[in-house]
Amino acid sequence: MTGGKRIAAGPGSVKMPPVSGRAFGLICFPILLGAASSSWATTKGLSQIVTPDLQPEGDLSLSLQVQDQQIANPYQFQAELGLTKWAEVAVFQGFKPNEEIIGTEIGILRTEPCLLSIGFINWSPRSHVDPQPYVEAGYYTEHHKVIVGAIHAGSKNEAILGYAYDFNKKFRVQVDFQSGRENSSTLGVTWNITPDFQMNPALYVTNDKAHKVLGYVVFTYTFHLWGGDKAKDDLTVPGH
Repeated sequence: MTGGKRIAAGPGSVKMPPVSGRAFGLICFPILLGAASSSWATTKGLSQIVTPDLQPEGDLSLSLQVQDQQIANPYQFQAELGLTKWAEVAVFQGFKPNEEIIGTEIGILRTEPCLLSIGFINWSPRSHVDPQPYVEAGYYTEHHKVIVGAIHAGSKNEAILGYAYDFNKKFRVQVDFQSGRENSSTLGVTWNITPDFQMNPALYVTNDKAHKVLGYVVFTYTFHLWGGDKAKDDLTVPGH
């Protein structure tokens, strides 16, 4: 479910001032300057939608997510853990407002290039938001990743679409879309600064008539707790 499978805050969330373009740049700029000697790593995730690949078993990814308040909770911390080869769980902690958001994913078909997963996201007991179930399929090759699926959000069924191109194990460019006026289309990149540390900045363009352009960035560090050596030749997405 990771990478930027980004889990949004519940509809009852308190609205805070958006993250300004200047603040967005100040967050990203020091990281960009410090990454001149990056090493090879595996790319992870898209920017908005759930993806059908799973977090590797025993990998714990910790993320800091900063985004415009119209996307979700402006400041979020995420922990995502690969429980087994076919199941993962993620917990988001929002800071403004204070809320916990839970998601999980189960891999039904895990033989690439074809993937099929089910799960739910956006369950926020504190905000009284029900889980949103989804089903998603993916076709993953070395460079091209194509994702299609559907999610039930509130009383609506919404389409989810995504595409990513992996230039190598270090850089990925990605686009995704979720239908619904409250959702967006996104354009972003994923950059592995070290084998275990990555950043994913993106721009969201809202689906409503205003078509606002919103800023988003997430920084992720992954710990390998169990499950053997990291698959160095695997270009598939784990989780965010």
